[in-house]
Amino acid sequence: MTDEARIVLDPAVLAGKPVVRGTRLSVEFIIGLMADGWNEADIRRNYPVLEREDIVACLGYARDALRSEKIFPSAA
Repeated sequence: MTDEARIVLDPAVLAGKPVVRGTRLSVEFIIGLMADGWNEADIRRNYPVLEREDIVACLGYARDALRSEKIFPSAA
């Protein structure tokens, strides 16, 4: 389950993209770092404002977004 208190959507911050509360670090940015090979230690070393639970919340948010996504494959 996503920790809703850690991930917020505010139209005044990054045009309403989901961000870690109290930062301008988006879920998309954190997930992108991980996709680029960064691990938790790398992220926290470069962004010390983040806690482990913030990174876990980003992963949970992404999981939940994908879970609700509907995909309709096209015929070849």
